[in-house]
Amino acid sequence: MPSSQPQRPQASRRSRWVIVLAALVLALATATALWPHRPLPLKLAPGTTLVDIDIAPGMSASAIARALHDAGVDVPVAVLQLWLRLSGRARELKAGAYEIAPGTTAAQLLDKLARGEQALRRVTLVEGWTVRDVVRAIRRADDVVDDLPPGDDPVALARALGLPSGHAEGWFFPDTYIYPKRSRASAVLRQAHAAMQERLAAAWAQRAPDLPLRSPDEALILASLVEKETGHDADRALIAGVFVNRLRIGMRLQTDPSVIYGLGESFDGNLRRRDLTTDTPYNTYTRAGLPPTPIAMPGWASLLAAVQPARTSALYFVARGDGTSAFSRTLDEHNRAVRRYQLQR
Repeated sequence: MPSSQPQRPQASRRSRWVIVLAALVLALATATALWPHRPLPLKLAPGTTLVDIDIAPGMSASAIARALHDAGVDVPVAVLQLWLRLSGRARELKAGAYEIAPGTTAAQLLDKLARGEQALRRVTLVEGWTVRDVVRAIRRADDVVDDLPPGDDPVALARALGLPSGHAEGWFFPDTYIYPKRSRASAVLRQAHAAMQERLAAAWAQRAPDLPLRSPDEALILASLVEKETGHDADRALIAGVFVNRLRIGMRLQTDPSVIYGLGESFDGNLRRRDLTTDTPYNTYTRAGLPPTPIAMPGWASLLAAVQPARTSALYFVARGDGTSAFSRTLDEHNRAVRRYQLQR
């Protein structure tokens, strides 16, 4: 009867290979399970602390893997591509501008891309600013792509943005706006314009029933005058009341900020008598009614004051010099207030 002894070394060797293979599979499985939770190695450009990556719409998993590697994720493209495919979330990844900080794990990066957590920036637009101020702030904002027309002409800007008003002055709501890194300047301004449209509509819906204003556009113009005349909240509705009283009786508004706006860049900070008599579309000393456009960005308080003016008999006001205004019913009272608060000072 043949002996089975000679087969034992072969069986032993086979067993050893099975054990080695099992160990390798176990090690690979362990590494595969642990790798997504370990910090990704990053190649940072000199002077930077983050890896900057753009993912375009419609990118495939292989293209995203290549983009991650090229941006500074120091992992072979094939490994990144395999990881994205095995995750089952490759189709969830969203286009945008992202930043990867040291210490970020592969799992965290995948979550960031799937949730669309883009790198964000912010810019603040301030009440009372003109288009010139707004454009300057947008162009100086962090990581904005300047696609605006040259200069800061309100008509050219309105045309570029497609604003129905045809004139951009006053049509951006003053607020802090958050935008993805490398957003177009026009996109940020359209966001501010949409906010102004929304706020103006809300204010107009709350308007007093007997206003001498024919449209929300006129309310915006009046609100811009109020915004430039005072920063004192308690005086806004009273100033709006004075302007409304004058509009009702056909009296000229005679508001200096509108005259100054009409002077444009020629204004040197000193409003002279000749400026008050030089006719421009914005000279409310020479022309009756509201100016043709807003003269600045009004905030919510000024919008509300314009549509809910105080009921007052005052037709005049003058700055006291402390941020507040003195209101008068007659020209004699007003002249006395001017002598007290302006001429003596």
